[in-house]
Amino acid sequence: MKHIVTQAKRFLRDEQGATMVEYGLMIALIAVVCVATITLIGTNLNTAFNTILTKLQTANGG
Repeated sequence: MKHIVTQAKRFLRDEQGATMVEYGLMIALIAVVCVATITLIGTNLNTAFNTILTKLQTANGG
């Protein structure tokens, strides 16, 4: 019985699993921010290039 209690105490003191979960959550958050940023930049670049294309076509006479 004492062995089970000792193992249970050791398990409760072990924080290695919790640290891995925290790192996993941080990586997931960073990935979400990266995807959102790249999507926003891509949309803005697409709008900028379309604006330039329209101005060039207008300046060229259609």
